[in-house]
Amino acid sequence: MTRDAIRDHLEFFGELGIDGMRLEPEWRSRAERSVQLQPDPELQDPAPAKAGEGPAKGGEGPAKAGHYIALTQVDALDALRIDIGPDCSRCKLHTLGRTQVVFGVGNPNADLMFVGEAPGADEDIKGEPFVGRAGQLLTKIIEAIDLRREDVYIANVIKCRPPGNRNPEPDEVEQCEPFLFRQVDIIRPKVIVALGKFAAQCLLKTDAPITRIRGREFTYRDSVLIPTYHPAYLLRNPSAKRDVWEDMKKVRAILMQSADE
Repeated sequence: MTRDAIRDHLEFFGELGIDGMRLEPEWRSRAERSVQLQPDPELQDPAPAKAGEGPAKGGEGPAKAGHYIALTQVDALDALRIDIGPDCSRCKLHTLGRTQVVFGVGNPNADLMFVGEAPGADEDIKGEPFVGRAGQLLTKIIEAIDLRREDVYIANVIKCRPPGNRNPEPDEVEQCEPFLFRQVDIIRPKVIVALGKFAAQCLLKTDAPITRIRGREFTYRDSVLIPTYHPAYLLRNPSAKRDVWEDMKKVRAILMQSADE
């Protein structure tokens, strides 16, 4: 890291109000888990084969029914990525100028997951969430709680860029959010940080303003969900960085407590 980069980091930490760092490594990782997949009904036998007959069409006999497949999170996320496809056309965004699907990035076994709204212009070009100015700020926020970007998982509610970076519309959310649900269920993070008003309201199914729910702890699909301000908001309102730091201290405390259990 260059001297200028170190200075920038220290200045950012100072804006957050950080007065020290903790270096315990134990809470940063956990053992890889497997994901149990339910059998696909279309692949099961419609009825047991009769005596003297071969396996029923589309299967390998009655023994196939009820089988489960255990995949690692990497395999399960790869399968989900394939399911979405590189040229998803489930909603109208594929006709409105998006370049590519922006799936998600990071550690499939992460304890901490960040969820934003939708890809922006930089993300649409690179195919990775949070790589622009807001993404650089998010990376600093992650580092402020002694983690690296590759330690966490980052995704968006919507996988394609809306034109002009407008808010995703209800029909677009309806088509795309089930894929986010599946990402959450595969990764099973201890904590989810919802970045900004849209992501928080979408996940929690609420119209409460972000100022009211920011920093509060909610239960979401077996994870603790904590809404906070979006990094793009912090670029416009630097004074809110201290609020985000208070939220991230809660996140770190939950992660460290779970590591001790």
